Amino acid sequence: MRRVNSVEMTDSLTYKPNVTEVLARLRSLYQRCASDRICAVMEVPCAALAEFQEQYTAGYCGDPQSAARIAFWDKLLGERASLEDDSIPSAYLSELDQGLYGGLLGGRVQFMAHPENGWISSMVAPLIDDWSQFESLRFNPSHPWWKRYLDQLAVFLKGANGKFGVSHFILIDSLNFVFELIGATNTYLSLHEHPEMVRRAIELAFDLNVRVQQAFFDTVPLLEGGTCSNMVQWVAGRVVSESVDPFHMTSVDDFERWGREPVQRMFDRFDGGVLHLHGNGRHLLPAVCTLKGLQAIFLGDDRGYPPAFDVLSDLRDRAGDVPLVVAVDYDGFVTGLRRHGLLGGVLYRVARVPSIDVANQCMEQVRSYRV
Repeated sequence: MRRVNSVEMTDSLTYKPNVTEVLARLRSLYQRCASDRICAVMEVPCAALAEFQEQYTAGYCGDPQSAARIAFWDKLLGERASLEDDSIPSAYLSELDQGLYGGLLGGRVQFMAHPENGWISSMVAPLIDDWSQFESLRFNPSHPWWKRYLDQLAVFLKGANGKFGVSHFILIDSLNFVFELIGATNTYLSLHEHPEMVRRAIELAFDLNVRVQQAFFDTVPLLEGGTCSNMVQWVAGRVVSESVDPFHMTSVDDFERWGREPVQRMFDRFDGGVLHLHGNGRHLLPAVCTLKGLQAIFLGDDRGYPPAFDVLSDLRDRAGDVPLVVAVDYDGFVTGLRRHGLLGGVLYRVARVPSIDVANQCMEQVRSYRV
């Protein structure tokens, strides 16, 4: 054990016996030294997820208990312990991935179950009716939701206990935070009608998000000097997970005017960050790839847009040498392996892999693959 910034960190995980090898591969990928190689995360059938799907249907649900949630992650990640892929097992605080930020300012938090991945997420209705109520918003360290956050971090950390890590979780800053305050439509209108109030809200968002993320890094140990990530598995340093979702439905010019500075400021505050882009946000790719400290981009798939894997050559050209993460079905991935058609500098998240044995056999080809 070593101590970094007053937080102990371990260099091994019980649920990932080959963690040293995997971290070396991921480090090379995110340092942009693996443009001729590929990495892969294999999604295999698991009983923990099947049990979750029996218990929950999609939609609103009750307030989940932290002990039950870490037990879910323990079982799910334990089932994957013999996988020899490039995953780093970590629990994700999905319950706090949106609702925490609005909840800390008095919003009514609602929870939602997502049976497809075992998450229970959260969000809040708009906090204020109009900008005249903005002055009442203050961070209070004695707020019940701050205690809830710190308590859940402690429960997750104790439950992980050297078996797996705890992932960073999404920031809700910039226009994402303004969405929380007044809703999406009013946010876009306010860019033109109340730009100064939007700027003030962005400043409040920065302060709140730094508090939340700093508490995370003060509590959760780094793994070999890096951050566990539900987006990219692991990346060196204290790295945050940013979102530019509000700009998916706007122009690149709007991102440059309203989005770049808050993201860059947050990356600079920590050791950089990772981003995700949905299908309708791919027009932002060349712009976000110029952010200093950007470690990787997860390219999501959404209805109405071609899967990122199917247009990866074009996306790769537009992203330059920025490491990418894309989803692909097992059959498509194996076909790419056999035809030697997979692009390098990419982490492939392979869905519907039949079994752990099949996954491990496939990984032998992944590790030897060269573009």
